[in-house]
Amino acid sequence: MEGSERLAPLAPPHPPETEAHLAALMPKGWSGPALRLFRLWARHLPMAEALRGVGRYVLAHGALAPRDRELLILRTTARCGAEYEWGVHAVFFPARVGLDAAQVAATARGDATNPSLAPRDRLLVRLADELHDTATVSDALWAELAAGWDETQLLEMLLVCGFYHLVSFTANAARLAPEPFAARFPA
Repeated sequence: MEGSERLAPLAPPHPPETEAHLAALMPKGWSGPALRLFRLWARHLPMAEALRGVGRYVLAHGALAPRDRELLILRTTARCGAEYEWGVHAVFFPARVGLDAAQVAATARGDATNPSLAPRDRLLVRLADELHDTATVSDALWAELAAGWDETQLLEMLLVCGFYHLVSFTANAARLAPEPFAARFPA
């Protein structure tokens, strides 16, 4: 990202209402300040609360398998050039959802033919790519997806990609600095 942050995340200490909002977003046992993105959104708490609801659904209550969800998030954020968000997800989720380092790297470079990706993974990468490139999904890809996922999951795939475009646009336009622990895009 060029230059310094355009919109700085809130710095601790936070007022009680903001602290409660941020604490609810972070995993149990988290030490240190909340993620920069969450502290940025907390500048406008009504908006942050609405986004928290969507984010919580996507990450914890959705119909998609966590591995499928993470492949979509990683590919969407990579295609958007959102190294901030890709880097957080690349560190925090892969081991939890069964993605190895080569599969994570494949989300950031190349296309859906990467041999690190299984055929099912390639469909998800293609979906994220088509949505990113055309803002829709071709009939051919939709038919392939519909053979492996139900209607609820298909709808949720669209939500995940769309929500992480929103996250990517925010991180990129605000020029959020990377989290100290986050991964960087592979060379």
